[in-house]
Amino acid sequence: MAHCIVPEAEEILDKEFSVLDKGFVRLVDYYGSDQRIVQSARVSYGEGTKSVSQDGALIDYLLRHQHTSPFEQVVFTFHVKMPIFVARQWVRHRMGRMNEVSGRYSIMKDEFYVPESECIATQSKDNKQGRNSEPLPKEEAEKYRERFTNIQEECYKDYNSMVEEGLAREIARINLPLSLYTEFYWQMDLHNLFHFLKLRLDSHAQYEIREYAKVILEMVRKVCPMATSSFENDMARSVSFTGEEMEALRAVLSGKENPLTEKKLKRFEEKIATGVQL
Repeated sequence: MAHCIVPEAEEILDKEFSVLDKGFVRLVDYYGSDQRIVQSARVSYGEGTKSVSQDGALIDYLLRHQHTSPFEQVVFTFHVKMPIFVARQWVRHRMGRMNEVSGRYSIMKDEFYVPESECIATQSKDNKQGRNSEPLPKEEAEKYRERFTNIQEECYKDYNSMVEEGLAREIARINLPLSLYTEFYWQMDLHNLFHFLKLRLDSHAQYEIREYAKVILEMVRKVCPMATSSFENDMARSVSFTGEEMEALRAVLSGKENPLTEKKLKRFEEKIATGVQL
């Protein structure tokens, strides 16, 4: 197979795309493209790229039926800069390979994340791990922003002082907050990257990591536009139902009473509502 060069991807290679107040995503390198996916899928019977429509249909079929190995032939390498609390969510995706800046070897930069006022909200009563969709009044939110900034400045001042006194960097860093920015190189194949994007683009994901996922999605689109289109249609904008829920759907569509219990009915109705919104 020839090395894949995608002109649209070459245009964004090594360019920083801003995320949040001080973060970024940079596409360092890519290996493969839509053509690599169809070439690897057809290798069993000796045929490569056909027409664009045929290739798109094949990619859609592969993704819809979870024939994932051809997507693993496409690999992306990113350079990302993000707050530590976002990075800790990020590394839950264990199929990625990463190398992060070390606070043992380097002096950490005086860079902290402060959310915009429209991103500051009270704890959601419906979602135990998230915030309310309605932000706090701007005046109240600005008070929290000031508190974040003051505490961050104090922590970094103390960290810097301990380093200057000769304390080991690996010890001096331990009081630095999760809002501190970190950087790392991150490499992942397209199959696992789509799984990452499905979870991190979801409305239930934390706002900050969703912002990074949006930028990565557009970078992937430059390299693999057909695969990205299939992903959005078959994974990102789809809703799955259990066997029990499928039986409930058939009952409702035929005019019968929904057989689900009250507890399961709520979840079922949420899925229906999500599908309608999509």
